[in-house]
Parts: sequence; structure tokens; C-alpha cells
Amino acid sequence: MILAIKVRIIPNTEQKKQLWKSVGTARFIYNWTIARQEENYRNGGKFINDGELRKEITLMKKTEEYEWLNEVSNNVAKQAVKDACNAYKRFFKGKAQKPKFKSRKKSKPSFYNDNIKLKIKAHMVLIEKVGWIKTSEQIPIGVRYNNPRVSFDGKYWYISVGIEKENPKEELTKESIGVDVGIKDLAICSNGMIFKNINKTRLVKKLEKRLRRLQRKVSKKYEENKEGRTFVKTSNIIKLEKQIRYLYRRLSNIRNNHLHQSTTKIVKTKPSKVVIETLNIQGLMKNKHLSKAIAQQGLYEFKRQLKYKCEIYGIEFVEADKWYPSSKTCSKCGHIKTRLSLSERRYICEECGAEMDRDFNAAINLSRYSA
Repeated sequence: MILAIKVRIIPNTEQKKQLWKSVGTARFIYNWTIARQEENYRNGGKFINDGELRKEITLMKKTEEYEWLNEVSNNVAKQAVKDACNAYKRFFKGKAQKPKFKSRKKSKPSFYNDNIKLKIKAHMVLIEKVGWIKTSEQIPIGVRYNNPRVSFDGKYWYISVGIEKENPKEELTKESIGVDVGIKDLAICSNGMIFKNINKTRLVKKLEKRLRRLQRKVSKKYEENKEGRTFVKTSNIIKLEKQIRYLYRRLSNIRNNHLHQSTTKIVKTKPSKVVIETLNIQGLMKNKHLSKAIAQQGLYEFKRQLKYKCEIYGIEFVEADKWYPSSKTCSKCGHIKTRLSLSERRYICEECGAEMDRDFNAAINLSRYSA
């Protein structure tokens, strides 16, 4: 199995400049590929293969206008073309939305580094046309690297690589765990484990309050420095926006860390099977009252992490049928309610009189699910 590891790299000033050049090249070529495909489609042409587009880029590099493309590794541009073409292929198959142009402000700064030319030594990594860069921890040596990517998270630079590892042989119990996810709590398991909503904690609420204040402050400064219809970005605005970026980064790290701790704790109980309800995230996000809470909870990421961690330990991962009535079914007698509103937080059975938390009741029913 291929497992990804992400390690912080510590470049010097010159290396940072070169990394940003690679990021800019990757974004430019990705956008150029999308524009080229759309132009060809409007003119009645078919999908252009990435091989043909790469040949065009080779000719572009010889011109004076695009001579700057030679300042970075040619693998950066090649992989950007491949990524854009793969995005279109996923769109044609109905697996993803139509690829969009990458914005300089909003897109994640990242680029590809050739796995064959990637060299590792003691707390150092060699990146093409950048040089040897210090790493915060040791990357495994003497293994095959897969899809190396260099990225920037708003504060630090990182390199992530996939490494082949053998799955650990664990003795599993015969227990089947049902996992019911939601907004009130992140997840409630059939074995009694409850994982709280991290967004309701004092720390996250304090950070969000500070974030709102900074956003209001920067908005007022934009209005104060407005010249006609254009907004002027002053030094104070740049400082405030940097603080906002750091706050977003910290909140994202807190939420992601909570998801990793929760999914790892479930897997560490070593059940034979984990059952989770099928989540229609796109449908849930259409609810204007719940969309923000659902986005912050990271339910899709929770499912993704749980799935790959189950695969590592050889645990069967099952997604219950979309129409399986886990919440409406009584876990004691099997009676199914015709109606159950979202406001009813306690499940009270009309047949046997059983009373329990509705999420815990759903988790027990999910643990008994069989496809």
C-alpha cells in the first residue's frame, strides 16, 4: 500500500524565490492547458492529448516571450499539463466538476517534482533547479517515491511523497462498529465512543471571534482607502490579511487534527467491520441553515480518513445504503417510525417504549447492517 508522508522543508531566501517560480509556472501551464482545450472545443475540435500539448510547450520555450519557462524544471510544466488533462477526463466520466482556472489568490501553491530525480540524504532533500533544502524531519531513504509534490500552506513549505509500505498484520475482534456522523457531535459509535464537535470548543470559538473582528477591520480599511471605484491595498491591510491567513490556517489544522485523532481511535479498537452511513454532502450543503456547520465539520474528510485507515489494518469498511432507515428503526424491537423530525433528539419507540439518544440508536442499527 502507498502511504503519503508530508514533511516541512526549510528553504533559504534564494530557494524560496525559485520555489515560487515553480509554483507560478505550474499554475500558468495548468490555466494555459484549460484555455487551449476550451478554444479547441469551440472550434469544433476534439480533446487534445497531453502528449501533443507537451510538444507545443517545448516549442513555446524556444520563443523569446516564454523563455522564462526554462528557469524551472521541465517536469513542472509536463505534470501541470497532465493534471489538467486528467481533470477533464474525470469530468467526462462524471466523477468531478468541470475544471476551472487556478486563481493566484485562492488556489493552493504547489508543483510536482520528478520522483526519479528526487534525492534524499540526512535531513536534506534535493529539488530540481532549487538545490538541497533542509527538512524538519528525516524522509525515509532507500525506498521508491511516488508523486512528490511541493506545497505552501500560507506559512511553511512542505514536500509530500508516497511511499510503499506493507500493511501491518493485526488480530481483529469480531466486533462490528456502526458510526453515525452529524453536526451536534462529530461521530457517535455503537460501542459507546462519542467524538465531540471541535467547533463548539472554547478555543475554536475564540479564534473565530478574533477572525470576525479582523475581517471587519480590514473591510473598514478598504473602504477608508477607496479611490473612486478602486480599492487601494495599504501596508496595514497587507498585515491584517496576513493575520487572517494565519488564523484560517490554524483553524484548519485544529479541525484536521481532530478528524485524524477520532478516526485513528475508532480503528485502534480493531473491529472486524466499520459501517458508516452514505453521506450526500452536496445535497446537505444546499441547506443554507446548515451549510456552514457541515463544511466546518469536515464529514467527507472524516469518511475518507476512516476508509483508508480501515484498509491499512484490513478492516472491512462498509457504506450503508442511502435509504437504510438507521435513524427511524428501533434498535430494541426493530419497529420503523413513519416520521422522525430533525428536532427530535431522543428516539422513543411507539411499540416497546424504548428511549435513547437518536444518534446512538442509529449507530447500533448501522453496526447490524449487511449489504
